[in-house]
Amino acid sequence: MRKTISLLFGLALSQLVAAQSPGVYGDRIVVGGVLDLEGQSRGLGLNMRDGVLAAFEGVSIKGRRLEYVTLNDSYTPDLTVEQINRLIRDGVFAMIGNVGTPTAQVALPILADNKVPAVGFFTGAGLLRPGVGDVINFRASYVQETAKVIEQGFRAGLQASEICAYVQNDAYGMAGVEGIKLALQNNVRSRDIVEKLDTILAKSGDSPERNGIGPVGVYQRNTLTSRAGFESLKEWEKASNSRCRLVVTVGTYNAIGRFAAYSKQRGEDWLISAVSFTGAENLRDTLDRFGVTDKVILTQVVPDLESDLPIVKEARSALGERLNVVSLEGYIVGKMFVAIMQSIKGDLTRESFVRATRNAEFNIGGVALDFRGDNQGSDLVTMTYFNNKSYLPIEGSQLARLF
Repeated sequence: MRKTISLLFGLALSQLVAAQSPGVYGDRIVVGGVLDLEGQSRGLGLNMRDGVLAAFEGVSIKGRRLEYVTLNDSYTPDLTVEQINRLIRDGVFAMIGNVGTPTAQVALPILADNKVPAVGFFTGAGLLRPGVGDVINFRASYVQETAKVIEQGFRAGLQASEICAYVQNDAYGMAGVEGIKLALQNNVRSRDIVEKLDTILAKSGDSPERNGIGPVGVYQRNTLTSRAGFESLKEWEKASNSRCRLVVTVGTYNAIGRFAAYSKQRGEDWLISAVSFTGAENLRDTLDRFGVTDKVILTQVVPDLESDLPIVKEARSALGERLNVVSLEGYIVGKMFVAIMQSIKGDLTRESFVRATRNAEFNIGGVALDFRGDNQGSDLVTMTYFNNKSYLPIEGSQLARLF
C-alpha cells in the first residue's frame, strides 16, 4: 500500500514538474537579467534593475513570488554570452530587461536555442523587431525615435544635407543610421545621401572604418574619444557644401555628453539629439560636468515623470528618489511581465507565456500595450529639451526656434 501511495505521489509530482517550465518552482518564479552593472554604462543597468525589482515587490503569480537574478556584462558581448549561458544553466523562466544592442545581438540566438523568452530588453534596435526566438518588446524602436526628430526637423525647414549623425560603431549605432535612412529615403533630394548611408551600413566586421564616407561620424564602443567622429562630420560639411544643423546621436551617455562638449569647444552650435537609451539623468550629469547647458534634445519612450498616470504614481511611490526615466522603464517592463503572467490560463510555461502576448492588449496603469500584429507593445515617443540641467517637454512647433 505504501509503495502504491509512494508511486502515485511520485507520478503526480513528476507530472506537475513536467507541466512547468524551468524557473518555475513551488514557491517562486525565477527570471534573469544580464545588464551593465559595473561598466561605463552602469547607470542604465542599475536603474533598469531597480525598476524591475520594484515592480516585482510583493507580487504573487499563482501563489509564487517573483525572483529577479541579475548578472553583470559591462556592456561587453563576450561577457554577455558567458552570463546568459550561466543563467540558462541555473534555470530561469525568462530573460528580462537586458541592456544594449550589441549585447542583445549575441544573446538572442542563445535564448532562442534554449526557448527562453526575451522580455522588455532596453534597446530599440530592429534586430529585436521581430528578432530571433520569442522576443517581447515594450518600447518604441530607435527608427521611431530618430524619425520623429528628423520629421520635425524637416518641418522646421532643415535640408537633408543638414542632418548628420554621431553614433556608436556597432549594431546599436547602425540601428540609428538605419532610422535616419528610413526618414530620408522618401525625400527626392536625399538619394545621394541614402546611398552613402547604405555604404556605411554595408560595412561588416568588428568596428569597421565608417568615418569619412557620409554625414556620419562614429566612435568605438566603450571608448570616449570624439575627435575622429567630429572630423568626419566636418569632412561631410566641406564635401556637401553644407553644414550640420541637426546631429542625431546614438550612443552611451558618457560618449554623447563628451561629444556635445567637444563640438561646442570646437566652436560648433549644432543641435544634438539623443535617443532614450542614452539615459536622461546620466546624460544630464555628463553634460553638466562639461558645462553644456542647452542645444540637446532627448527622445523618451516612457510617460513624463510628473505624469498623473497610475503607473507613474506607483513607480514614484515604489522607487522614491531612484525614479528616473530608465528606472520607470524597468518598472513598466516588470509590470508588463506580471500582467502577461497573470493572464495565463492553466500551467505556467514559457509557451503559454508567449501565447498570452500574441495579438493581446494590456493596460498597465494607463500605459496602453498593443501586441496585435507585432511583438512591440508601445509606440510612444516624446521629445524633451535639455535646458540648464533640466529636461522640458518640447513640441515640433517649438523646434524651429532652436535652429
